[in-house]
Amino acid sequence: MKQVILKIEGMSCSACSNGLEKYLRKQKGIVEANVNLVLAQALIKYEDNLTLTDLDRFVSEAGFESAGVYNPAKEDKKMSKTPLIIFSFLAIFILYFSMGHMIGLPSLPYFSEKYPLNYAIGLLIITIPFLIYGWDLFKNGYKNLIHKSPNMDTLVSLGVIASFGYSIFSLVMITKGNHEYVHHLYFESCAMIIYFIKLGRFIDHGSREKTKEALKELVSITPSTALIKKGDDEIEVTIDEVKIGDILICKPGMKMAVDGEIISGSCHVDESFITGESKPVKKEFGSKVVAGSINFDGYILYKALKIGKDSTISEIVHLVSEATNTKAPISRLADKISGYFVPTIMLVSLLTLLGYLLSGAYFNEALMTSVTVLVVACPCALGLATPMAMVVSLGVCAKNGILVKSSATLEMASHIDTIVFDKTGTLTYGNLKVTDIFNYSDKEELMKLVCSLESASDHPISRAFKEYQENNKLVLYNVIDFESINGIGLKAKIDGNDIYVGGNKLFSYLDISNIHLKDEDELTKKGCSLIYVIKEKEVLGLIGVCDAIRADAKMTIQRLKRLGKDVIMLTGDNDKTAKVIADTLEIENVIANVLPKDKTKVIKELMQNNHKVCMVGDGVNDAPALATATLGISIVGGTDIASSSADVVLMRDELSKIPSLMDISHKTIVNIKENLFWAFFYNIIMIPLAIGLFAPLGLKMNPMFGGLAMTISSLTVVFNALRLKRWRDNNERYD
Repeated sequence: MKQVILKIEGMSCSACSNGLEKYLRKQKGIVEANVNLVLAQALIKYEDNLTLTDLDRFVSEAGFESAGVYNPAKEDKKMSKTPLIIFSFLAIFILYFSMGHMIGLPSLPYFSEKYPLNYAIGLLIITIPFLIYGWDLFKNGYKNLIHKSPNMDTLVSLGVIASFGYSIFSLVMITKGNHEYVHHLYFESCAMIIYFIKLGRFIDHGSREKTKEALKELVSITPSTALIKKGDDEIEVTIDEVKIGDILICKPGMKMAVDGEIISGSCHVDESFITGESKPVKKEFGSKVVAGSINFDGYILYKALKIGKDSTISEIVHLVSEATNTKAPISRLADKISGYFVPTIMLVSLLTLLGYLLSGAYFNEALMTSVTVLVVACPCALGLATPMAMVVSLGVCAKNGILVKSSATLEMASHIDTIVFDKTGTLTYGNLKVTDIFNYSDKEELMKLVCSLESASDHPISRAFKEYQENNKLVLYNVIDFESINGIGLKAKIDGNDIYVGGNKLFSYLDISNIHLKDEDELTKKGCSLIYVIKEKEVLGLIGVCDAIRADAKMTIQRLKRLGKDVIMLTGDNDKTAKVIADTLEIENVIANVLPKDKTKVIKELMQNNHKVCMVGDGVNDAPALATATLGISIVGGTDIASSSADVVLMRDELSKIPSLMDISHKTIVNIKENLFWAFFYNIIMIPLAIGLFAPLGLKMNPMFGGLAMTISSLTVVFNALRLKRWRDNNERYD
């Protein structure tokens, strides 16, 4: 199965995006399709037997145009201001021409209502350029109507054509001497409806571009050139010319061109665009560097490891783009209503026309009221309510070091009531160190044995022994028949003897008694993990490995508690060790002695008790639990994005971003509900007003003001969503 994001041209409202989405999903070979109105993109999952040409054809058959595969580095076309400026002057002129006399302005000589034919022909001549200006509305409206997916363009087109047609009829009647038809001309309404729609779309386009600023900033971070070392020469090349394995140069003040590894020199770099941390980070031999980070003070050589679409920045842009093209559950209501909205409005408009005629109203009054209903109805506001807020918020998250992989995830974060933290590498830094050694045999022999076994393991604890071995220059034994005993420890043969390394569960596993409980208790009180070393069934020693608690862990837990969340610590450590960490962090709920395979079971049990559970882990070792939880949050660091199975990746090595995520999610859902309220409220008020139900109160509307009202409705939703860009982490309270 393949996946692609296509740029789509010709969409103007939610009826367009919904219609295209439904059409794509009906096509054989397309597994899933999500269309994003705000970004004008379609995320399509399809079977291998289809090609991009097939997808482009499907889009065309639905009445739209595919602009090819989405490329974040390629800027979207900017809408020209020139036509809008020209038609703004024309709009003022046609209003003066048609209505200036109503407010006492002097009429044009020979082109006033005193000269009906001249007046009518003059209005027609000025209106024709507006019809040409709005030709794309008519074309899209027609295409969507014949594809049984009528949209906002269909409504506007029907309204304009009806007004224009009746005005042409009135013009013909004037030529026959029926001068009273001069009062039944609606050319200026046709022109102004088109103008207001175009004005609204111009402003809307600019506003939508602002929603993509976070993505644009990420794309622009990587430099366009790189400095390659060839022998003693320095050669400047474009980024596209860099190959994996090339040796690159980065001087003070320059940006890293690609992801790589330092092979010579050291420096301090600014990685704030990924981590959000403004403090420079020290990089030296063996350190990984990320494309776009700025070298402050050193001359370094680094080897290119990831280039192009495989780079960290590209991964982030790709994941954020995919996230914005997924749909949150809250959007389903608006999508469902939008699907029925346009056909319903067309029916209401027709019934209004018939109702007025049957009640004895003049045809022109019935027609204009019917047209007003078509023009004033606004499916755009409904369609923009959710995606606009989601696109802005996902960009805000990315900018603050929180990589959210779908819109549904961002919504779900607001519903979480229980947060489960893994201990090692999550509540603690995972930088374990050997701190205490109880030797029951030969100390050097003891440490050589344990370091030999741990060298074959990938558990976080093994790094502590690797560091100890390097610092003490221990020569390791040859390990054979290595085996990891799940949840218990390690086993291997050294010089023909079975050597076991692990926690106190080894005693029950080997069916031997533990006479070292006093030493064990001492280490437990310090919060150390226990590592026993056993040769055959002889206990050679007990080693304490301790880990430092994250600096922001306690503050984060306090903030989550103030948000009303239940906090649980989940660990494979024994009860005593776990309690030391929990007491320090003021965590009341602790689940200890949990095997890795049982973490998932704990998460499932919590969810079965109607809890919305968030699991926070290291992204790799806790993958099953992260995938099982309602929401999985991984702390993996800036270069390990692809390895994480979590729904959210914290790019910055800080737990404090978890309550920040909850806050952004909460504010986003509130914003969406506000948008939906205003969209529904607008239509609930404006459609009855357009029908004339409030006429007894002196409140009436014509098609021209209907077009203006519809434009204002859409812009209200857009600007409300853009307020989310002002989000700031106040680090304390959330409302």
